[in-house]
Amino acid sequence: MKNYIILIIFIIISISFLIWSICIEPSKLEIKRYTIKDDQLKGLKIVFASDFHFKKNQTKEAENIIKIINEQNADLVLLGGDFINGHKEKASLPIKEIAKHFSKINSPTYTVLGNHDYWAGNTKITKEFEQYKINVLSNNNKKIIIKNKTIYIAGVQDLQTGYPDINKAIENTKNPTILITHSPDIFPEIWQDINLTLAGHVHGGQIRIPPFGAIIIPSKYGNKYSQGLIVENDKKMIVTKGIGTSILPLRFNCKPEIVVITFE
Repeated sequence: MKNYIILIIFIIISISFLIWSICIEPSKLEIKRYTIKDDQLKGLKIVFASDFHFKKNQTKEAENIIKIINEQNADLVLLGGDFINGHKEKASLPIKEIAKHFSKINSPTYTVLGNHDYWAGNTKITKEFEQYKINVLSNNNKKIIIKNKTIYIAGVQDLQTGYPDINKAIENTKNPTILITHSPDIFPEIWQDINLTLAGHVHGGQIRIPPFGAIIIPSKYGNKYSQGLIVENDKKMIVTKGIGTSILPLRFNCKPEIVVITFE
């Protein structure tokens, strides 16, 4: 009888976990706010979002994400890639539709591409995005002027499917410079005087068990670069938990997020 009761409790807990992790938490999109002290970027507000993994039926989700991004009234929107779900475009919203959604962002928009984007066809995605005035960075940078500040936005190729070249990406830049990378694993290689690095890819692990953190995470550094603001040797990096899911359609103790950064 005792074993039977334990089994029933285990089944109830398991079902509850699956219902929450599949049906509820993945839709609980949060705004994660950071305030960073930086005299060179003082007064700027940036939105950073990554790892959308848009499925074929997620037109409304895409519209809602753009609506939330625009509601932040940011000076600049930076994106970390992985717009594609799975390995091929046929598993996702069409590339053209994704690009159209992001063209409705009211702020200057820059992005790098993630491993799923490369697998689906990085050349096609780049062409579609740039057609809609979304700047795709691939081991290069753009000089922009916002609020009378000259800022460099640099981006590297994906670590898994491309060849990230930090030196090439920041060539001819000056401070302040913000670097976008899909994978956070290049952070130890950054020695240059970059004001802030932004990364995604790892989704925070999607399933986080206190107090251990993520059970499985696609980073050779484990939980070290799994989420949040990381400071090492006076270098700063923010790693977002992303918006969508990959491999397993689960999130537990790891809500999807859009990051808003204010510099003071």
